[in-house]
Amino acid sequence: MSTVAPAAPSEALIGKVTARLLPFLLLMYVLAFLDRANVGFAKVAFQADTGLSDAAFAFGAGIFFLGYAVLEVPSNLIMHRVGARLWMCRIMVTWGLVSAAMMFAHDESTFYVLRFLLGVAEAGFFPGVILYLTYWFPSRARGRAMGLFYFGAPLAFIFGSPLSGLLLELDGLAGWHGWQWLFLVEGLLATAVGVWAYFYLDNRPADAAWLSRDEQRTLQAAIDAEEAHKHGHGPHGVLAALRNPRVLYLCAIYFLIQISVYGVVFYLPAQVAGLLGKKVGFAVGLVTAIPWLCAVVAAWFIPRHSDRTGERRWTAALTLAIAGAGIAASANAGQPLLALLALCFAAAGFIAVQPVFWTFPTAFLGGAAAAGGIALINSFGALGGFIAPNLKNWAESAFASVKAGLYLLALTTLLGALLILGIRELGLRGTTDASPSLPKTA
Repeated sequence: MSTVAPAAPSEALIGKVTARLLPFLLLMYVLAFLDRANVGFAKVAFQADTGLSDAAFAFGAGIFFLGYAVLEVPSNLIMHRVGARLWMCRIMVTWGLVSAAMMFAHDESTFYVLRFLLGVAEAGFFPGVILYLTYWFPSRARGRAMGLFYFGAPLAFIFGSPLSGLLLELDGLAGWHGWQWLFLVEGLLATAVGVWAYFYLDNRPADAAWLSRDEQRTLQAAIDAEEAHKHGHGPHGVLAALRNPRVLYLCAIYFLIQISVYGVVFYLPAQVAGLLGKKVGFAVGLVTAIPWLCAVVAAWFIPRHSDRTGERRWTAALTLAIAGAGIAASANAGQPLLALLALCFAAAGFIAVQPVFWTFPTAFLGGAAAAGGIALINSFGALGGFIAPNLKNWAESAFASVKAGLYLLALTTLLGALLILGIRELGLRGTTDASPSLPKTA
């Protein structure tokens, strides 16, 4: 007896879901990224007021990712059980409060503790959203959806860079330093949106009153059919996913991607300030936003190209290779304008590659295995975020050159591109596009 495949959700239905969910998820990501990276804007003033050394700053900037990595998997498993509505609210409220408390980080110990606790509070947000998107978008539309979500990182800097620069210029208001205003305002914004999330998000299509009954059934049937295929062809259960060779291979790639991301992000405002010969403030914030405008354009077009063609591997590898070339060129450009152009390519590359990358694990992980596997991959990325500033600082000290740190970041980025080429693309039966698979390495 043959089984009739469920009807594919129409483009109109996908568009309706996109319009409802993505703007809000995007707002959440903007605030998340801003609260983890605004320490880069505060760097110069913060170190001047507190006396922190470059090594102490690098360690504090990176220790966020240790707390983040430790709790990624348990956090995502809890969200899979209790639902995104409650768990995303909890995550955002707590990370916003901890981020605001950074205004009291007057010494090394307090700085380290609060950065670590910020990672603990935010753990599970990003992999939780990636998992959440698999509940709402079939594979053929998932690259586009993730591409829109990835607007969050560049938008955090397009709007957050001038905002952070403006808040720094409040130095002295009410007796507080500018960096204290920065942490307080941006942290409380995240807490407010977290409360809003509890009333706005729906856990599954069946819970969405803004969808008709037919739309709920059509969308849920398509998602359930893909989940059934994943359960039949992918790892079963959390433990199987955590030790799956394909998952571990993707962990290594994402680790290298995040080294390039945070090796640039934490130091971009200071790098731009050096190019312009100005201190970090509103003007530097405006110029710092330019590479992120390029990243938005790339995050719009590249995942759509990948969805349309069904080609993932070469698209991702070339995009990441461009990022590596941009990082290297920014270190060696003789003119500030050329260096800024190179940073535009770097930011565009390492932002746009990520939504394409996430189509790899979501193509074969389902259910609790998806919750655990996605979180594990993101945990390795978090470790990359911890290592990046320390690695950059080590290279600069060891070779007595600022360029050395950027060259090392470029090399790790290019290595990630080569590893992506080690992924074999195979059409997975039961999907509507050429979804990627990975080599069975064991």
